[in-house]
Amino acid sequence: MAYHVSTGHHGLDRVIDELRIGDNVVWQVDQLDDYRLMANLFLSQSNGDGKTVHYIRFGQHDPILKDGNGKGLTLHVIDTQQGFETFTQSIYTLVTHLGPGAFYIFDSLSDLLEQWGSDLMIENFFRIICPYLFELDTIAYFAVMRGAHSFEAIAGIRETTQLLLDIYHLDDALYVHPLKVWQRYASTMYLPHKLIGDVCMPLTNSVDASRFFSSLVPSFAQSSRHVDYWDRLFQEAQGCLDNPETPLSQQLLGRLRRMLLSDEGQIGQLASRYFDLPDLIGIKNREIGTGKIGGKAVGMLLARKILKVEGLSSGIDPDQVLEPHDSYYLGADLFYSYIVQNGWWKLRTEQKTPEGYFEKAEPLRRHLLEGSFSSSTREKFQQLLETFGQAPIIVRSSSLLEDDFGNAFAGKYESIFCANQGSPQQRLDAFEHAVRQVYASTMDSAALSYRLKRGLQDKDEQMALLVQRVSGEHRGKYFYPLMAGVGHSKNLYVWNDQLDAQAGMLRLVFGLGTRAVDRVEGDYPRIVALDQPLLSSHDTKEAEKTYSQHYVDLLDLEQNALITIPLEELIQEDKTLDLSQVGEIDWEETQRLAELGYRNNPKWVLNFNKVLSDAPFIGTIHDMIRTLEMIYAYPIDIEFTINQHDSQHRVINLLQCRPLQTRSVGATVSIPEYIDKRIVLIESKGHFMGGNVNMNINYVVYVIPEKYALLTDQERYQVARIIGQLNQILFDAENAPTLLLGPGRWGTSTPSLGVPVNFSEIDNIAALVEVSFETAGMMPELSFGSHFFQDLVEANVFYLAVL
Repeated sequence: MAYHVSTGHHGLDRVIDELRIGDNVVWQVDQLDDYRLMANLFLSQSNGDGKTVHYIRFGQHDPILKDGNGKGLTLHVIDTQQGFETFTQSIYTLVTHLGPGAFYIFDSLSDLLEQWGSDLMIENFFRIICPYLFELDTIAYFAVMRGAHSFEAIAGIRETTQLLLDIYHLDDALYVHPLKVWQRYASTMYLPHKLIGDVCMPLTNSVDASRFFSSLVPSFAQSSRHVDYWDRLFQEAQGCLDNPETPLSQQLLGRLRRMLLSDEGQIGQLASRYFDLPDLIGIKNREIGTGKIGGKAVGMLLARKILKVEGLSSGIDPDQVLEPHDSYYLGADLFYSYIVQNGWWKLRTEQKTPEGYFEKAEPLRRHLLEGSFSSSTREKFQQLLETFGQAPIIVRSSSLLEDDFGNAFAGKYESIFCANQGSPQQRLDAFEHAVRQVYASTMDSAALSYRLKRGLQDKDEQMALLVQRVSGEHRGKYFYPLMAGVGHSKNLYVWNDQLDAQAGMLRLVFGLGTRAVDRVEGDYPRIVALDQPLLSSHDTKEAEKTYSQHYVDLLDLEQNALITIPLEELIQEDKTLDLSQVGEIDWEETQRLAELGYRNNPKWVLNFNKVLSDAPFIGTIHDMIRTLEMIYAYPIDIEFTINQHDSQHRVINLLQCRPLQTRSVGATVSIPEYIDKRIVLIESKGHFMGGNVNMNINYVVYVIPEKYALLTDQERYQVARIIGQLNQILFDAENAPTLLLGPGRWGTSTPSLGVPVNFSEIDNIAALVEVSFETAGMMPELSFGSHFFQDLVEANVFYLAVL
């Protein structure tokens, strides 16, 4: 292959010493006709040299090359609607397929602004594709519209490309001004040149040069170009606030909603219904980077706006009971920028292939934990931390697919608490580490399996982040809320005939809410039926005490960490701690200990009866949940905290809201009056989730409690792995429904409490039964409301606890 290649304009060839194999050529133009001229000259020259040119068509503008598919020209149409990653991956795959030595002409990169709304992402695209084209010994033409992009984006393109050339039209004459020509130099190369026929005449005298430059607007005088296109759109929106109903304002509102929140589906429709221009500007002002803020952030904001607009049926002003939020958002584009700027896009591309989906995930996960952020991003991180001061914060995943209808991703991605203590540099380091941890969790095997199971492996799954102030108060060296929990608008775990499944439920804990959303070993939250909040799910007082909360999650500000401590230890450390809002003293146990010499040591049972007895307050929570369900027209769940604002008032911090995929209760199942007990494997009244079912079971896998209890921990892990293998080769919820029975808790991380399977090792079963085996300390955990429960629901698994 010849090393030198002609542009098709011999005068220009002499100016830049021709093109070189590997060159990327960027034309900066005022009008696309000038780019068309240069592109068609290159096409004609290449065809004359026996080369086929590949036209990459993605813009909304008129075609650059009009001949379409034909001799010497191949058209490739790429869809921009599916987002940055899919678009970039499509071109990357195409270039790989065409191999070394191909010639390309691309549509104007500026057209991508309409879809992506961000100069940063265009720069990222160019930083990915340009070096790869260079590596493959290609020649590629690109165009950008002058003045359409920020200085920073053009600087990134200039740094990456081999040639950057300006084209100007002045007085019906065409001028070319080379700005960068890599590894070539001539004394007049970087002067403006006037194109006269097939000749390029440099403007070498001062009269011609001054006349040329005086007619141009200096780029540094274009103040709008000091900011990203994204910011310019919001500046334009700011100017529309006085006239929000004009067609221009409404058009801009719709576009900004799609760029910032959601552009499709039911969440997109709700966003269109409730968010106005001031809302979007307010969100943007609290965003670092560009792009969507992700599902979790949208859900939180949407729920708050719905309650503000719709109010509560009780007439209570939601603002009087809701704790304000001052959250920040890390835009989804920042995630891709982090990958691109650290040089991992090729590995990311390999991970997206079927053969690399799991194999390449672990090396990419390790990289994501080790990368660096740009200086401008780090400065914004620092400003965010200065805003919060030394208040504890939490960095939460908020991916594009998260908390959507049908895809909750419950517990699949990380959320990291930052106690936020120490010097500014220490706090910045801890925050950056938290961001990296959440980014790395996108490559976690559980998250990958979840996406694969739901056919989402090829979807754009950018990771935005939600940064929230931790709700709670300082108590000595600790920080935690009074109460935290999750709430569901449907209660499919009805343990009593009196309960209404439509009334919803709560899962309450004392301290941080991690114990409410996770299945924790040896500890139990309070399950609350909202129609009868004081009704216990346990038959005896002794059971209520045993199956209650005994440990507390909180932030230790001295250790600068999230810790778990026994409730008794917290009581001993903080003698002023008043637990009357969340529990009651067990006087029998307290008296017994006093008789043994342990005086002034009250034993508390965290049953939350005091707050559950406050009918107006519980009614307010119930009202909030019902209102959100009504507007969503779908069951929902929320995460929240409760704090005592003063002696008379409690406030609720609404942290999260998402559609809750549930099985319907189902049609009534007729149970025969007479059943031969000899053929009954298990029998239970209540303690089930998943509605009414009548299914034929092909396989029963029974982990015998007595024999399982005799195994070592290593052998118990082997049992879990064997079940995982059966799950892949034998279990099939549709064609071979399987009932899985075993002692204690399925999915536990502690083998002594149950079978330590990962959910991906049982996700093909039809029904799961947890059997109590008290002599070995293995008891079911009625996990309604936890992430484990959400996995069961989304996999359509029926659950039963045999107590």
